[in-house]
Amino acid sequence: MTMAVLTWLIAIPLLGVVTGLRTFTSIMVLCWFAYRGDLPVDGTWTAWTGHLVTAVIFSVLAVGEYIGDKLPRAQNRTAPAPLVARVVVGGLIGAIAATSLDGSLFEGIFLGAAGALMGAFAGYLIRRDLVEKLGCKDWHVAVAEDIFAVVCAVLAMGVVTG
Repeated sequence: MTMAVLTWLIAIPLLGVVTGLRTFTSIMVLCWFAYRGDLPVDGTWTAWTGHLVTAVIFSVLAVGEYIGDKLPRAQNRTAPAPLVARVVVGGLIGAIAATSLDGSLFEGIFLGAAGALMGAFAGYLIRRDLVEKLGCKDWHVAVAEDIFAVVCAVLAMGVVTG
């Protein structure tokens, strides 16, 4: 019972928050968990996440995002297009996690999308404030944010997979 509550109230929203920070990190980590067999996706609409090619594609997209985020012309994560992409991917992550847990698809979508929305705005504000207060370059904080996102996604998937 406790793991179910942790999964629904903490892990799925955390996967959404990570998606708000880095669009492809949560889905990359989720696909690697599915590929390894830790996330039960066989026989469901989410079976595509368990293929090696899917994990590799999302890994390449995530690395591209990590690199692109450090460029001076990177678009703000709270701009309409990136924000919509983060919310949609967050909802997808929530739906995949909910399906693997035989839970409510609607609740999974809601928790993942809400987490992504929170992560996008909180991440933007925290990063901006850290750069200002520490007096460092933005990319220093961005690298720390990348590491934080990956660690949080792995921890959340650890909770989801039990």
